[in-house]
Amino acid sequence: MTMFRNLRVPLSRLCLAICAAVVAALFASSPAAALPSFARQTGNACTACHVGGFGPRLTNYGRLFKLNGYVWGAEEQNLPPVAGMVVGSFTNTKKDQAGGAATHYGDNNNATLDEASVFYAGRILPKLGAFIQATYDGIERSFALDNVDIRYADQATLAGKNVVYGVSLNNNPTVQDPWNTTPAWGYPFSSSGLAPTPGTSTLIDGGLEMQVAGLTAYALWNDLLYLEGGVYGTQPRHAQSTLGIDPNGESQIHGAAPYWRAAVQHSVGEQYVAAGVFGLDAHIYPERDKTAGTDHVTDVGVDANYQVNLNEQSTITANAVFIRESQKLGASQSLGLAANSSNTFQTFKANAGYYYNNTYGLTGGYFTSWGSKDTGLFSADPIGGSRTQKPNSTGYLVEATYTPFGKDDSWLAPLANLRLGLQYVGYTKFNGAKLDYDGSGRNASDNNTMFLFAWLAF
Repeated sequence: MTMFRNLRVPLSRLCLAICAAVVAALFASSPAAALPSFARQTGNACTACHVGGFGPRLTNYGRLFKLNGYVWGAEEQNLPPVAGMVVGSFTNTKKDQAGGAATHYGDNNNATLDEASVFYAGRILPKLGAFIQATYDGIERSFALDNVDIRYADQATLAGKNVVYGVSLNNNPTVQDPWNTTPAWGYPFSSSGLAPTPGTSTLIDGGLEMQVAGLTAYALWNDLLYLEGGVYGTQPRHAQSTLGIDPNGESQIHGAAPYWRAAVQHSVGEQYVAAGVFGLDAHIYPERDKTAGTDHVTDVGVDANYQVNLNEQSTITANAVFIRESQKLGASQSLGLAANSSNTFQTFKANAGYYYNNTYGLTGGYFTSWGSKDTGLFSADPIGGSRTQKPNSTGYLVEATYTPFGKDDSWLAPLANLRLGLQYVGYTKFNGAKLDYDGSGRNASDNNTMFLFAWLAF
């Protein structure tokens, strides 16, 4: 533990140093430092890497491009590897949210700029590439360094078979993962920031994003077996503040938290299947309070992916993930934040999608979560509370999308892409109950949400 504990600050400084170097490269005047975006770098349309002609769902080529360090493509380019993204939306919930859906917004029927991002996405050196995102959150009206994945990758031979191996420096457990089942890139890829959502999630599912620095090493052997392992540590408070992240109230890792991932994949003709396990083990100071020791949180997940190309125009995908979290809450109990000394929490998500001509998409999903009753963690409160002191929620999702661009012959290819979507989320249970879940008369179905969005990448 002493060795891991000392890793926290160096990892954070390394992350900041590399990010600073990349940002400097963006503005360097030398043409030799200019690198292209992913599409221009590879010379391929978005459909080569993404199912449905738009990210983030990856094809097998897209997974290999990521694992090989984002460096594939022509060596000589005239443009730097920068890109932009803007997402705008309209949100309607079945019942109004008294007091406003968020600061500066009305009780219902809100249109908003969800986010605007700039990316450094592509090769830095022949075996070093990056995906770095900085985002303006239009709802919170704040700017921060978002997803970061900087990786070095190479290839070798082991037991007569090819091995792709590398290291990833990143700021969100699973952001480096090549499958769309783990939390960082899991479905839904876009959702409303102005609608009520279940109040509990696992630590690995967003509980550490952007506030940590992690270093992991990985290898893919024979295009079959994938192994990855590494550690994460919380970035210092001042570093987070500098990057636009508010550290107040977060779960601070004591020392370093081990992360692991293993998966197998196989293709037969036009069919692809993968299955794996992943996990994170962390000792954390609840709300950064060190006066009562640490809680111990262990997340273990299993996931599966399936994809089949029915013909040159039709693709079917199916994905599922289950995560179980074990919580030892000695510190939270001592601080009065939890009533129980130990809890468990589980989540399950599954979805299936059909894409025609990489243009039209229809996806359906199911999600459920359940866990221990805790009178300290959960209480009755309008909209966000739990009358039953339980985190249990269940619902479904249906989404239709239209992606007019992203193909070889598309307008402005490969400089622009667009996805339009209509999504409906329905709840049969929310924060512990179907009826009057919050103790103020609100039912689970009152949070049913219609979400209309436009997602532009350029």
